[in-house]
Amino acid sequence: MSQADRTMEQADPLAACLAPSPHVEADHPGIRDLAAGVTEGLSDARERAVALYYAVRDGFRYDPYTIEMSGRCFKASEVFEAGAGFCIGKATLLAAVSRAAGIPARLRFADVRNHLTSPRLRAMMGTDEFVYHGYTELWVEQRWRKCTPAFNRSLCDKAGIHALEFDGIEDSVFHPIDRSGRQHMEYLRDRGSHVDVPVEDIFRVWAEVYPGMSGWAGQAPSGDFEREAAAPEPTREPDDNLRN
Repeated sequence: MSQADRTMEQADPLAACLAPSPHVEADHPGIRDLAAGVTEGLSDARERAVALYYAVRDGFRYDPYTIEMSGRCFKASEVFEAGAGFCIGKATLLAAVSRAAGIPARLRFADVRNHLTSPRLRAMMGTDEFVYHGYTELWVEQRWRKCTPAFNRSLCDKAGIHALEFDGIEDSVFHPIDRSGRQHMEYLRDRGSHVDVPVEDIFRVWAEVYPGMSGWAGQAPSGDFEREAAAPEPTREPDDNLRN
């Protein structure tokens, strides 16, 4: 946790997680409107949290090619305006709309091994280890609830992995296996909770783990991750009637 995060949380932990911050832009007009529209008519905090989770999970595509080294990709407003983001950006957007709806929210980070990343992305990164994978923690019914809005349902369906559901009670983190029983996500180490994105720490570690990312400054490579990550079609035996 950064010194700024620590100071804010010591002053008033929940108030710090309700206020706008440089990347969790809960005061952005479009983000406020999204939060109000999604939660209209929902008085219960858990219902609001669940509705916001699905709005971000499926309303904004997961796209790792939105990563770039200027730090802009971490801002909730960038994901909102682009309609897509990678794990940290989508977690930040969920935190922003939650704060706008009166639900305390913060960011959590962990290092994971993604056994089912696309071959192109793995080649670019030089590893299947994703450091500082981001997800969201929402304060619901007197407890922090973990939820991961990264992978939208259409991506999950194409890749043959489980879409993560969230009921506002149980933590929602990546499944260890996919629909076919293959290993999917493996959590390696925890990076803690933060009121805002620890940009300097992330860039420092990324520079160590992904030296090739230095060429992403200003703009990430483009690509169609949903197409790249799609599970291969099953091989079928020829129909006997077609052999004759």
